[in-house]
Amino acid sequence: MNHTVQFLIQHGYLLLFCWLLAEQAALPVPSIPLLLACGAVARAGRLNPVLILLYGLAACLLADTVWFQLGKRRGSKILQFICRIALEPDSCVRQTENAFLKYGLRSMLFAKFVPGLNAVAAPMAGSSGASLGRFLWFDGLGSLFWMASYATVGYLFSDQLEIMAAYALRMGSGLVLLVVGLLTAWIAWKFVQRRRFLRKYSAARVTAEQLRDKIRAGADVLLVDLRHDLANDLEPIPGALRISVEELEARHSEIPRDREIILFCS
Repeated sequence: MNHTVQFLIQHGYLLLFCWLLAEQAALPVPSIPLLLACGAVARAGRLNPVLILLYGLAACLLADTVWFQLGKRRGSKILQFICRIALEPDSCVRQTENAFLKYGLRSMLFAKFVPGLNAVAAPMAGSSGASLGRFLWFDGLGSLFWMASYATVGYLFSDQLEIMAAYALRMGSGLVLLVVGLLTAWIAWKFVQRRRFLRKYSAARVTAEQLRDKIRAGADVLLVDLRHDLANDLEPIPGALRISVEELEARHSEIPRDREIILFCS
């Protein structure tokens, strides 16, 4: 325990910078425990709270700016790449688009508190056409609020955190095995849910080739494009009826009931 604290005291700022930079680069390294620890050490007067926030802010802005520029240049492709590694990729982009539709760049103020939103918020802001200056302003405020929240908890409850750390050390490798087991079980459950969803709806799906063959065969098919308006880098589909998911309830009467309907929502 003392070795860990000494290491954090000696290399705390650099460790925090590298750790947050890795997390914001989409690597699976949770930073909340480190922020709590930094807050606890700051209460003992061994780390400067202002420098904690400044180093953390620099890491967040550096990583998020890279994602912002990638989103600006690559648009939906970079979003699809990120969501491809998520546990629920079908809903990943849609949830983020809904947040941007409702709150705009203000969603950056709380994005880092929401794991799924945090992963794609910066590239989504870039693909939405926002300016870099406004993005940095909202992203900076959101990053400071996020870091200050957890560091403050660590500062206020440093005694309790020390007791918890002592218990963890007593458990030794047993605690590590428990945490790894719980994480593995959660990932497995989400994977099973995903597979069930795909099996349930796979029969109702058609490939692009199957749709092409239907049209060439003269089938009376209407393609409804459900992609969000924020997906402005995507080419419009000729002959498709463009209705976003949010508009379905208000515009459902525009969809004819006497034709085969195929929904496109990728």
